[in-house]
Amino acid sequence: MIGSTRALRVWAYPAPADLRKGFDGLAGLVATTLQQDPLRGDCYLFVNRDRTRAKVLLWDGTGLCVYHKRLEQGRFAALWGTSGSGSGSVRTLTLSELSLFLEGCVLLGRTTLSPERVIPQSRSEKSLTC
Repeated sequence: MIGSTRALRVWAYPAPADLRKGFDGLAGLVATTLQQDPLRGDCYLFVNRDRTRAKVLLWDGTGLCVYHKRLEQGRFAALWGTSGSGSGSVRTLTLSELSLFLEGCVLLGRTTLSPERVIPQSRSEKSLTC
């Protein structure tokens, strides 16, 4: 996952998760709460209430993988509101942002470097615009 060259989306679960759950329990959270198919190849990030542990669920094409990280000191950044109630919306991250998150960085802001979709203009539209 870390060295993947595929364009993966990362979906962050919007509430503290019970990280005692394994493959099936986390896949169930993905299907019911996030309304996503856990077998489509995206990454799903879960963090516990204390923000000292994180799990990433990933379908690699042959089976489900769970990556688990426990911090020995400090906490992961909060992916939900400050109350910890999980009232926030689902966040999406890039694979680079996931790597930074797991290293302990805090996402302060995001700048889009390229447009999401480029729509070519026809010759007649180009001549009308300045």
